[in-house]
Amino acid sequence: MPTFAYLAPATTEEALAVLAEHRDDAKVLAGGQSLVPLLNYRLARPRVVVDINGLPLDGLSVAMGTLRLGALTRHAALEESLELARSCPVLREAAALIGNVRVRTLGTLGGSLTHADPAAELPMVMVALDAQLTVAGRDGRRTIAARDFFTGPLSTVLAADELLIGIEIPMTRDMGGAIEEVSRRAGDFAVVATTALVRVDRRGRIDDARLAVAGVGPTPLRVAAAEEALVGSEPTAERIARAADAARASVTPDSDAFVSAAYRRLLVGVLARRALTRAVTRALEVS
Repeated sequence: MPTFAYLAPATTEEALAVLAEHRDDAKVLAGGQSLVPLLNYRLARPRVVVDINGLPLDGLSVAMGTLRLGALTRHAALEESLELARSCPVLREAAALIGNVRVRTLGTLGGSLTHADPAAELPMVMVALDAQLTVAGRDGRRTIAARDFFTGPLSTVLAADELLIGIEIPMTRDMGGAIEEVSRRAGDFAVVATTALVRVDRRGRIDDARLAVAGVGPTPLRVAAAEEALVGSEPTAERIARAADAARASVTPDSDAFVSAAYRRLLVGVLARRALTRAVTRALEVS
C-alpha cells in the first residue's frame, strides 16, 4: 500500500472537519471492501484515510411509512433482517447476492453506494426503490434522490468534504419485487442485473411498475419505456414480454473483454422478463 496517515474520528462532526481539511487528499474507510483493493493496487493514493467505523451511522428502522438505514449498515445485516423480509424484501434479496460471506460481513450500504460501481446490485436497487440519500457536510445536510446521486462509473455527486450518512426508502409492502442477474461466477459483479417492482390494484391491473438495470451503462438506469408498457394493463405474459422487449430496445451497452454489447442487450430482455414475472407473482400475493 502507499503511505498514508490514519485517522479515526469519534464523531460525525469531527469526521466532516477532517474531510473539509484534506478534501481530495482523503479517502473514507467504512467496510474497506472497495478501498483496500484500490490501495493495494495503488489505484488510490490518499494522504489520509479516515476510518468512520466508530461513528453511530448503522441501524435499520421503520416509521411513518419509511424505511431508514444508516450508511454503516452491513450487507450481512440487510441479508439477515427479518424487518426487511417484511418491509422491503427486494433489498434483502439484493444483499444476499453481494460477494461472499466475508464481503457481506464487512461491506456497508453506504460504501457500496458511494463506490458507485455501475454493475453493483445496491445502487440499482436504490434507484428502483426511489430512495433518498442524506449527505452531511460542514455547511449542513442535503437530500439527494438515488437516481440523481450516480454520475458515472465510480462517480457520484458527493463532494470531497461530504459524507453519506443515511438512506430513506418509501415503504413497498404492497409491491412485489424481484432481482435477476447473470455474473461470470457466484458473487462477482453482474454482467447484467435487473430489479423489478410491481403493484397490482383491486381491478387486477398494474398501477405502478419500476424496472432498473445495471451493467449496461455508466450508472444504474430506470427503464421508462418498460414501465410505461406495463402501467394500466393486466399483468399477462404477453404484456410482460412486451415490456421486456422495450427494455432491451432502450439500452445501448458497450462491449468489453468478457461479453459483447449484443449479448448484454439480449440479457436485459431475458432478465427483465424473468424479474417482472416474479415481481408480478409476488404482487398478486400481497394485493
